[in-house]
Amino acid sequence: MNDSLTAPADVVFTFFPELTEKQQDQFKQLMPLYAEWNEKINVISRKDLPNLYVHHVLHSLGIARVIQFKSGVTILDVGTGGGFPGIPLAILFPEVQFHLVDSIGKKITVVKAIARSLGLLNVTAQQIRAEELKGSYDFVVSRAVAPLATLYRWVHRKVNKQSHHHLPNGLLLLKGGDLTQEINELKRPCRVFSLYEHFPLPFFETKKVVHAAV
Repeated sequence: MNDSLTAPADVVFTFFPELTEKQQDQFKQLMPLYAEWNEKINVISRKDLPNLYVHHVLHSLGIARVIQFKSGVTILDVGTGGGFPGIPLAILFPEVQFHLVDSIGKKITVVKAIARSLGLLNVTAQQIRAEELKGSYDFVVSRAVAPLATLYRWVHRKVNKQSHHHLPNGLLLLKGGDLTQEINELKRPCRVFSLYEHFPLPFFETKKVVHAAV
């Protein structure tokens, strides 16, 4: 494996020093895997690919700074695209089940292949619209797929009511910028967590995790 492609994973290890050797190896594999797949199917902007570990992987792991998922819970990743935030979270939480969905089939093809290459047995991927899903989940995660109110309307009936964490079951959404209007339109209590407090890098200055209970 090309060391020049794996070195950027160090930024993840800096903020998550407790990773096992297996987890570190899985994170190191992400750059060459996405670089290879991006040549066939453009799931990440080619200009942004060198920033994979900060803009995509570490950003996804921001959710883990808000909550530590307990073993056995189920997480739905809506509009996963190339597998974010679901793939990095699945590496971090191997005892948690992740269901990654997207309406675009070629993106799910990439997600399935990468999960298979990494040996992620806790990941299932499906081409389906969120509104059509039948299952139920402890949390729904997503990354800037739709406005808060829209996403809540799509998925709130799919969230289990019985909670096992300090945060009630609901939505955990990666967002950026001024969220005042989106939160007002949702008309539900939200908690907003700044990621810059956890990852003091320029990219995260306006990045947030929004929790909306169901």
